[in-house]
Amino acid sequence: MWTDLKENFVFVLCCAGIIAALTVVSKIAEHFLPATRRTSKTRWMCTVAICGAIASVLHMLDFPLLFLAPEFYKLDFSELPVMLCGFYLGPTSAVACEAVKIILKLLLKGTSTAFVGDFANFAVGCSLVLPAVIVYHTKKTRASALWGLITGTLFLTIFGSMFNAIYLLPKFSQLFGLPLDAIIGMGSKINAGISSLQSFVLLAVAPLNLIKGVTISLLTLLLYKKVARPLFGK
Repeated sequence: MWTDLKENFVFVLCCAGIIAALTVVSKIAEHFLPATRRTSKTRWMCTVAICGAIASVLHMLDFPLLFLAPEFYKLDFSELPVMLCGFYLGPTSAVACEAVKIILKLLLKGTSTAFVGDFANFAVGCSLVLPAVIVYHTKKTRASALWGLITGTLFLTIFGSMFNAIYLLPKFSQLFGLPLDAIIGMGSKINAGISSLQSFVLLAVAPLNLIKGVTISLLTLLLYKKVARPLFGK
């Protein structure tokens, strides 16, 4: 019992530390960026809440890519409204919107992973959105938007893969009492090239993150100007 309490306490501290770090990074970025869009506190809260609510719905409409990774890895497009919110309001708003998405999802659906998967979704989602938004707000041009989305996709692919290998997969293995070899075996049934944790991450997790990053980036480029007026009143 003491061991479980200790591990849960460490997990909570880890979550709090990463959330605090992401918040600090977004605040520092806004300090050095050209002035982000000024809006009233009420309008800011409404915009973040609306985008977070849309993101929460999209988060619950996830689906697996069974040709690429085991079914517990699922793809969703919840980072799209978060990205749009960040492009409009800035880095801090993007992190806040990502947090609203997770909180609403937990309130509506609860958690099936003892909050591990929810925290992972928040951290990995920020690894895509935050770099993209920061780069875009340096100039706010289509070129900076493109480079920001490319940067965010690279961050998502690299950080998401490392996070899975170092923390997430071992934590899920411990949580569900499922040996890592069994998880790797699930990947081997899909791709014969998967034979270790490293190859699992390289051949299953990284491509899934890359697909998500590219898809969200393309949708952002296609939709931002179209939804800016009805969604943000811009």
